[in-house]
Amino acid sequence: MAVVGIDGCSTGWIAVALADDGWAAVHYLPTIGSVSDAIPNASVIGIDIPIGFAQDQPRRADLEARTFLGKRRNSLFLTPPRAVLAAPDHVTATTLSVELTGSGVSQQSFALRKKIFEVEEWGERPCPVFEVHPEVSFAVLMGAPASASKKSWQGMVERRAALEAAGIRLRKVPDDVGRRAAVDDVLDAAVVAWTARRLRDGEARSFPGSPSTGVNGVETAIWS
Repeated sequence: MAVVGIDGCSTGWIAVALADDGWAAVHYLPTIGSVSDAIPNASVIGIDIPIGFAQDQPRRADLEARTFLGKRRNSLFLTPPRAVLAAPDHVTATTLSVELTGSGVSQQSFALRKKIFEVEEWGERPCPVFEVHPEVSFAVLMGAPASASKKSWQGMVERRAALEAAGIRLRKVPDDVGRRAAVDDVLDAAVVAWTARRLRDGEARSFPGSPSTGVNGVETAIWS
């Protein structure tokens, strides 16, 4: 059985399947549902996308995880209420967000709505699925938030070294996957797989410590 970490990319999703011996296989998924065909032996899936919504205020999961990240807090966007993400355009979404929460919604957060709704509408899930944020997981793995942006050379090197120290060995990325995936997509999916392994083994922690239930009845927590 494999544990799986999934991170979004520009045209779909990047999935890292982590075997018990630490070897990691990298897959491209055109849709989230295609993970069942790509990795049929998945036992736990972690995914870097919000799962569950608050009604009219920031999610506790986001606020507590941002506090934990300290200097890297801005890497974690606050998840807007579902009604805000369902708005037809960013201007309408911002107006509604101000009415509901007292503040607007960033372009980056609004742009995530397609993938958020894709996961929300994901029907036949092959195994348990948990929300994971890569920067939170890297901070737990390294014992402190990363020192540099994941887009920088230094940030890539320190994250890759942390994964290797944890026994996670990334195989050569297949050419068709490598053409679609940015370096940070693969590293993020790999550390999400690390958290999925911790979830399987009962070692993971959550933000908040006691997961809450979102307005759509879904447990809302960021796992690491």
